[in-house]
Amino acid sequence: MKFEQLRYEVEGRILTITLNRPDRMNAFTGQMCDELIAAFDQADADDNVKVVIVTGAGRAFCAGADLELGGDTWGKHSEYLAEQEATQRYVGDGGGQVTRRIYDFNKPVIAAINGAAVGVGITMTLAMDIRIAVPNAKLGFVFAARGIIPEACSSWFLPRIVGISKALEWCYAGRVFKSEEGLQAGLLRSLHEPEALLPAARALAQEFIDNSSSVSIAMTRHMMWRMLSAPHPIDAHEVDTAAIAALGSSDDAREGISAFLEKRKANFKDRVTQHMPKVFPWWKDRPFKKL
Repeated sequence: MKFEQLRYEVEGRILTITLNRPDRMNAFTGQMCDELIAAFDQADADDNVKVVIVTGAGRAFCAGADLELGGDTWGKHSEYLAEQEATQRYVGDGGGQVTRRIYDFNKPVIAAINGAAVGVGITMTLAMDIRIAVPNAKLGFVFAARGIIPEACSSWFLPRIVGISKALEWCYAGRVFKSEEGLQAGLLRSLHEPEALLPAARALAQEFIDNSSSVSIAMTRHMMWRMLSAPHPIDAHEVDTAAIAALGSSDDAREGISAFLEKRKANFKDRVTQHMPKVFPWWKDRPFKKL
């Protein structure tokens, strides 16, 4: 697909997706929504991509929804509801479409927040696994200050990341805060000067590439995220047992053990597009019984 509001660049098994509307502080549009979903679809189908970094062009990460339409900005959402009624298929708002696609993604995603990230500019990052940022970046869950509510499934993601009290404080106040506060609350992993931000993201991505099986990472990513809302540890135990049984006889498992015993770097060759265990996706078709 040809991208107009994104840059899609793969180097050394790392895909960098750059939101690319610098003249509008990378404000979110319907087209950007569609392109982000297409970019993650493309990356999921490409075994040459092992880690994704998302960042912004220019001085901002994403300043939120493009408010060029003024008071009619949110009118599009009535169209989503009309489409749902006509087709009996749930579509939902654009931010939620993006975060749900990232949630279903099979590879690690790092947000490299290079500047302001407000509204959907910050909620889109909540489905990403790790967020790093520059100092003094402006962040904000400003929805109540605009007369609307947190979107992009953020009422599910944000309390799981920073806890319910901090999530509600930020959303009730609708204020803009600095990345230093985000770091203190656990929203961000670390802060880096602008020139060091992408190198730091790439160094982290490289650790995942150098040390881990792609199939193991995909299973781990889904297990961690989905178990956040599991009602009992037995739900994790079910998947643990079935996945260990399936992956334990894989080529990657044999290679991982051999590399450890021979004190060398492992050369994992199993591919996410071809070698995911039969228990995946366990949440759609449970292939094992309750223990």
